[in-house]
Amino acid sequence: MELTQQSPDIGAYLAADEVIDHEHPRVREAANRLAPDADGAYTYARAAFEFVRDTIPHSADSGDPRVTWRASDVLATRTGICYAKSIALTALLRAGGIPAGLCYQRLVGADGVTPVIHGLVALKLPGAGAGAWGLARVDPRGNKPGVDAQFSLEGERLAWVAREEFDEVDYPVVHAAPPEAILHALKSARDRSELLRNLPAAL
Repeated sequence: MELTQQSPDIGAYLAADEVIDHEHPRVREAANRLAPDADGAYTYARAAFEFVRDTIPHSADSGDPRVTWRASDVLATRTGICYAKSIALTALLRAGGIPAGLCYQRLVGADGVTPVIHGLVALKLPGAGAGAWGLARVDPRGNKPGVDAQFSLEGERLAWVAREEFDEVDYPVVHAAPPEAILHALKSARDRSELLRNLPAAL
């Protein structure tokens, strides 16, 4: 699938804001801890991906009721749903000078009927053209039985593949910031149960 930039300005995918707050000391500290073991953008990106995937449990897996939406808070509390974990990974990538953005799938929920939006990350690695994204999307959701997302340069290895027969969709747009529907759901939820009841069903 060809990814398209929401913003024509690649600088938008390096920017810091209230949500992707990669200038926050906590994000910088995490990025600095990852950097010594990385000998370039590819290794740093993989290290950041594995750090978010493996050390920040998805709150639906862990049962943590807290809702996080700011990258620095995700790193502090070590919890979040896929949207929050994608925000944290995007912040860490930008802290390492790697342009990154948010992208999404519409999948069928656990009941086999209800659509849910799932959050992913896309990043631009050296060697790609000015308007292209040099790596397929990555999924920092966190692995569990039946889910095996990996950082792969040879084709996507996401938690889930969108299935046309179930009207599942890969949205091609790479967002520089979370869409309003996603951010509203995160910021307005008092706990994870309320958040899961009010997840957006489409973008």
